[in-house]
Amino acid sequence: MNPAEPARAHHTKKRTRIQEANEQRILDAALEVFSSYGLRGSTIDQIAAGAGMTKPNLLYYFRRKDDIYLSVLKRTLEAWLQPLEALGAGDDPRGELRVYIDRKLEMSRDNPKASRLYAMEMLQGAPVLGLILGTRLKSLVDEKAALMQRWIAEGRMAPVDPYHLIFMVWATTQHYADFEVQIRSVLGDKATDDRHFEAATRALEDVILGGIFRR
Repeated sequence: MNPAEPARAHHTKKRTRIQEANEQRILDAALEVFSSYGLRGSTIDQIAAGAGMTKPNLLYYFRRKDDIYLSVLKRTLEAWLQPLEALGAGDDPRGELRVYIDRKLEMSRDNPKASRLYAMEMLQGAPVLGLILGTRLKSLVDEKAALMQRWIAEGRMAPVDPYHLIFMVWATTQHYADFEVQIRSVLGDKATDDRHFEAATRALEDVILGGIFRR
């Protein structure tokens, strides 16, 4: 079986709205379980309980725990790639990168468990997502790096390495999810204030955008 195609008991049939909703319930519950216990430490029973369904009912949608894990990771990756796909839709490089930074930070704020699960997969050498990273992710990053090279050639952006710029955005924005405990330890109550992410957004915009665009 292709690891990029999780096996589902009903994969040959058109899904109903109820089936789609149940799949999302399973994936939501699985995210909670996997982000707490990892793939090896998690069980189908835990996921079924979190989804509020029986184990046999869950297995109608996903045959194996590994298939659920892959689907959770793919859903996370696809959500993260959407802002990158949208990068360059307008004609203002600074504005485009500002939106990308802001959106990535919002995703870390709104779904930190997905970010932490993804980080766990990367730290383990991407045993499940490796194939997708080398195809889907790489081709998109190559495309956006070429776009930034064009902006640089046109004199609209400082001559920085586009790949490392993208890595920098990923590292700084996802830090707020992956190292949330550390941030809370340093900032205390400030980390729970709504203004915390507003301050983070301003800081990242000032440092990253201020470094690659003329004021």
